[in-house]
Amino acid sequence: MSQETRVVYISIPREDASNFARELVDMRLAACVNIIPKMESFYRWEGKTLADSEALLIVKTSLARMTELQAHVIEHHPYEIPELIAMPITDGLAEYLNWVVKETE
Repeated sequence: MSQETRVVYISIPREDASNFARELVDMRLAACVNIIPKMESFYRWEGKTLADSEALLIVKTSLARMTELQAHVIEHHPYEIPELIAMPITDGLAEYLNWVVKETE
């Protein structure tokens, strides 16, 4: 079952984090979203070094929903190029991983 699940990182402005997380779960694009509420990000954008206060969403989803999740983030995220990094879950509690897949069907 682990091959069918993903953990996804999405950084987002703090004020948008809760609504965005709830939307992903309500749409069954995610089984669960954790919010790390305070993160400082330093990055280069358009030739300048910038810094922002953000939140980090840790999204648990199924491989089957990744395309839809990515499309939703591209369409609804407030950033021009949002961070969306997905990693396969290589091991974990089978019951939990089965729940992630079931909740994203």
